[in-house]
Amino acid sequence: MSSTTMAPPKRPEIKTALPGPKGQDIIKADAQFVTPSYPRPSFMLVAERAQGVWIEDVDGNIFLDCNAGVAVCSTGHCHPEVVAAIQKQAAEMIHMCGTDYYYRHMPQLAQKLDEIVPVPAPTRTHFANSGTEAVETALKLAMHATGREKFIAFFNSFHGRTLGSLSLTSSRAAQRRGFRRQALDVVHVPYPNEFRNPFNAADCGDGGAGQGALTWIEERLFKTTTPPDEVAGIVVEVVQGEGGYVPAPRNFLEGLRRICDLHGIMLIVDEVQSGMGRTGKMFASDHFDLKPDIVCIAKGIGSGLPLGVCVARADLMDWKPGAHASTFGGNPVCIAAALKTIELLEGGLVRNSAEVGNYLKSELENLKRKYDCIGDVRGLGLMIGVEFVADRTSNKPAPELRDRVEAACFERGLVILGAGTNTIRWSPPLILTKENVDVGVEIFDQAIAASL
Repeated sequence: MSSTTMAPPKRPEIKTALPGPKGQDIIKADAQFVTPSYPRPSFMLVAERAQGVWIEDVDGNIFLDCNAGVAVCSTGHCHPEVVAAIQKQAAEMIHMCGTDYYYRHMPQLAQKLDEIVPVPAPTRTHFANSGTEAVETALKLAMHATGREKFIAFFNSFHGRTLGSLSLTSSRAAQRRGFRRQALDVVHVPYPNEFRNPFNAADCGDGGAGQGALTWIEERLFKTTTPPDEVAGIVVEVVQGEGGYVPAPRNFLEGLRRICDLHGIMLIVDEVQSGMGRTGKMFASDHFDLKPDIVCIAKGIGSGLPLGVCVARADLMDWKPGAHASTFGGNPVCIAAALKTIELLEGGLVRNSAEVGNYLKSELENLKRKYDCIGDVRGLGLMIGVEFVADRTSNKPAPELRDRVEAACFERGLVILGAGTNTIRWSPPLILTKENVDVGVEIFDQAIAASL
């Protein structure tokens, strides 16, 4: 890499110990001045610049990025067309506060979202700055629209860390420790993980884990602690993100839609990590023909710029001025990046996510056949989880092995990240090529062998 751009390498290039001397200085300063609450992994990447699927650290080491800033850099790092759109908009107008004034960018993006989201049109959009803010919007909207206060969410879910969305989040105890009672009335249900079915055979019948979860809601919750006529919304990830990249069964999602229709409950789908082409379709909901009432979007929508949106049926988003707003939400520079991102996604990157994702999944399944410590390979598009176990006879989770593999990949120049207790997520930029996959899987193979 040069100081601003790079000729993309074919493989990672590790030139120093990791982290290198410059990186160690930055980590030391970070420890002194930055909050220690960030959940950083054991390996220490100190990034300096990035282009496409490649990251260069401050010491000149080059890594193949198969995490994309946790599924954010959907079009790759610093895509030239996204950069140009940002630069052009920044030269014209950076901020104007859409809560008080009008500008073309907000309705322009909202109209485009009306065309592509799984929520039935007509829709309206509220603009925020992050995924957790989009979820907070959805919670307030559901309460406003229904006059109810209770919510149903799922164990191992992640919906954000602000107090409202934290009431939904249940992927790790560390996210809740120290914050006392949850802010909202939320009850959690086991998520229908087909690899680790948490339900008994009687509850599942012939419908597997999906039917088990529906039985839990209708036969336990609704008949004991949570009357359906008091539930404002059911909040679900079609593919659990921080929970381990676990896709939901079709019958479960269809059942949630039926339950919500029957009882006047809002079906809120969190597509923060799974949306914007990540799964090989524009939204994970599209794989299942799922039609939510409200959808939450962030991460990949802005190719790295902070933008969150909550899109809902227009008849629901009829609240009055002042009910909910955000000073920075709908920033024109972020929207310019989002419009260009969507153009690139529709222009071929969603298709690439599906095609290269299938290739990556097949290569990872080959490794599963090679290693008894890989219990499951699952996912859609370029949102794939590899779950590590002691062996496939016991399927006992192997979190320590997962952590060793994650670190060994980094040492060899591959950036991936854990999810759940014992899964590694693959969430690369959607520009990833089959050649990149070959390099990444080769390193992954070496890392597993070195970690056993």
